[in-house]
Amino acid sequence: MIATPPTPPRPADALAGMLIDARSRSLALMRDTLERRELGPRLAIVNPPLWELGHLGFFHDHFALRGLFGLPDYRLPGAERLFDSGSIAHDERWALPLPSRDETLDYLSRVQAEMLARLPEGEASAAQSYVYQLTTLHEDMHGEAFLYTRQTLGDPAPDLGTPPSDQAPGEAGRGPLPGDVAVPGGRHRLGSDATLPFRFDNEKPPMEVEVAPFSISRAPVTNAEFAAFVDDGGYARRDWWSEAGWRWREAEGRQAPAYWRRDAQGRWETRRFDRWQPLAPHQPVVHVSWHEAEAWCRWAGRRLPSEAEWEVAASRAPSADGASLAPGKRRFPWGEAPPQAERANLDGWRLGPVDVAALPAGDSAFGCRQLVGNVWEWTASPFAPFPGFAPELYRDYSAPWFQEGRYVLRGGAWATRSRLIHTAYRNFFTPERSDILAGFRTCAR
Repeated sequence: MIATPPTPPRPADALAGMLIDARSRSLALMRDTLERRELGPRLAIVNPPLWELGHLGFFHDHFALRGLFGLPDYRLPGAERLFDSGSIAHDERWALPLPSRDETLDYLSRVQAEMLARLPEGEASAAQSYVYQLTTLHEDMHGEAFLYTRQTLGDPAPDLGTPPSDQAPGEAGRGPLPGDVAVPGGRHRLGSDATLPFRFDNEKPPMEVEVAPFSISRAPVTNAEFAAFVDDGGYARRDWWSEAGWRWREAEGRQAPAYWRRDAQGRWETRRFDRWQPLAPHQPVVHVSWHEAEAWCRWAGRRLPSEAEWEVAASRAPSADGASLAPGKRRFPWGEAPPQAERANLDGWRLGPVDVAALPAGDSAFGCRQLVGNVWEWTASPFAPFPGFAPELYRDYSAPWFQEGRYVLRGGAWATRSRLIHTAYRNFFTPERSDILAGFRTCAR
């Protein structure tokens, strides 16, 4: 059996439920896409749908059936020459002799059936718990990518079916949420410890940092707040942009955020999947790059939080007198209870963001709202390893990207699965990416 990082054992039925749920979501997101196009268009920020579907099966096959259980062959002959993202360059994926859609779906089905059959009664081993969570959460990440790829390509919104009763979205609330909260600062253990059911390699080992007192906005920057920057000539004024940001803006010809346009009366509209609709003023701005977030901050006299500041605001509580940080760290802004629909906009059921004043039950101890869910939030921190970092079983998850100039995002978005996200989870993208479900909140200078 392969060596895996220390992981708390999980009930086998919980692992099976996660596996089945992730696959159900993948198929709900992909079936109609595959009917429209199995390969194209060829873009640097998307994969061929048929290839990406096969890659999901290969990932489970490679790490669970072969790596964990030692099976000698893949469930599809030559799968490693077709679906291994670590060895097949992005541009090559359109030219591969891929199996048919039905053959690919059959491959996924057979891999999942064998994984389910190998789970024991009762509690799974620590190694099984690690590998089954790794492969399921990997599929969840692709599920979020399927959703923002649909947005990129202007496809219709997917039909995700009926949510479970405990995840039914319901009324979220409306309006803006202006203002800052003061955070006293202090010593903080950045990253994830062994109390979590699963940790990715870039979250550990946790490290001690000193965070100075700061003030952070209660909510992310809204569409109305960002539109004021656009209407003030923000995309035409060189002085608000860094050199790299201005080069990106000029190369893209960007005059406003992605998927914005003006209607016949000059009012802003935004495209949600395949439909244009009036810009919702109090929803968080989304599909903005790090460069755009940085430019808005310069215009507004604000700054992006560091990832340590973001994590302190999300996971810590003030002392009784408010002058320092109380001991302890929360898994979620509201505490240890798992995410529910009234606390966080996660799991995709709303198919988009809600107003920044919505979901007060999810507030942090300092009064920040939506630090988990709704939109990913850019931070000022470059993506870098913590001291003592070591790549784990999925060696290409973090290590290849530390030198690529990526920035850390925190908190998850409306499409992020709730079993993936917590206050120490680190996402990471290059600063020009505006296709992802990213917005930002800010700190006072």
